[in-house]
Amino acid sequence: MPLDIQRIQALCFDVDGTLSDTDDYYANKLSGWLRRLPRFAVRDPERLARRLVMWAESPGNALLGLTDRIGLDDELMAVINWMYRHRKKPWKKYLIVPGVKVMLTWLKGRYPLAVISARDVVSTLAFLEHFDLVDCFEVIITALSAEHTKPYPDPVRLAALKMGVAPEACLMIGDTTVDIRAGKSAGAQTVGVLCGFGEQAELRRQGADMILKSTANLDEVLLNKFGEGL
Repeated sequence: MPLDIQRIQALCFDVDGTLSDTDDYYANKLSGWLRRLPRFAVRDPERLARRLVMWAESPGNALLGLTDRIGLDDELMAVINWMYRHRKKPWKKYLIVPGVKVMLTWLKGRYPLAVISARDVVSTLAFLEHFDLVDCFEVIITALSAEHTKPYPDPVRLAALKMGVAPEACLMIGDTTVDIRAGKSAGAQTVGVLCGFGEQAELRRQGADMILKSTANLDEVLLNKFGEGL
């Protein structure tokens, strides 16, 4: 179904692969190493590198989903937060998707904005604070904010409630099928972005209403509603 721009009253953003470009940083480093291997062994180093980084994160995401279902997510997040606070150096190099900060600055005040992340609150805020983005968002939803995290609809519904709009009036923007499933199950419209680890075919299969090359292109989609640009 085509995106109904007039229906949109609030925007919900995933973080990793949608606002944050950190995983692409690691994928690029890995692809550089893979390109040194014989061509017959690795035909597409960039694609393989992206898949390897995504697979490396999958066990953690699966563990979070499991603990969420059995009611132990509070305990898991407590451990993650403790490890994060006691680390000797940052776990990640913070990078932002090019053009995202300009886009968010333009959107602020035109729509209420929310972050919906399956990450812990400490690491989510660390990224937002690093790029001075906290004030762009009325609502920040992390792994423990709602009863269940993505791909359940709970985080989207909670964000909608806090922004004072119906879930159906929200637009969920994310790079993976988990984001699209969460948005669709809440009744929201969804946009899949290709700057993260999702691929167009799988995002379409999950029902994404629109696919964008990058999150930073979202302002171009919404320009006509306001009759202005950056």
